[in-house]
Amino acid sequence: EIESHPQVERVYYPGLPSHPQYDLACKQMKAFGGMIALELRGGYEAGVRFMDTVQVAHRAVSLGDAETLVQHPASMTHNNYTEEERLAHGISRGLARISVGLESVEDLVADILNALDQSVD
Repeated sequence: EIESHPQVERVYYPGLPSHPQYDLACKQMKAFGGMIALELRGGYEAGVRFMDTVQVAHRAVSLGDAETLVQHPASMTHNNYTEEERLAHGISRGLARISVGLESVEDLVADILNALDQSVD
């Protein structure tokens, strides 16, 4: 559902068949982990609106907790970098990172989809 949302340009998660290293991940991993990155259409503004709208997930600069944490690097952890520096490290203006916690998958997906709907211009 998230991958096909019109506000999502790309999902980075090795457990998705669309990931360029999916086959390698299947060979090397029993599970694919709880880190997901979304490339949002609409750039910086869409990323900020996404962060402002999530309710189940919590905004955080460090990722990894029992709670689902989200961050928008361009406005948080990498806001002092130039655009060129961020892009050199693969961090676009619309990148959002999610560290999945122990909440209900259904609640998290609903929260993310709602935030994506709200992040449209």
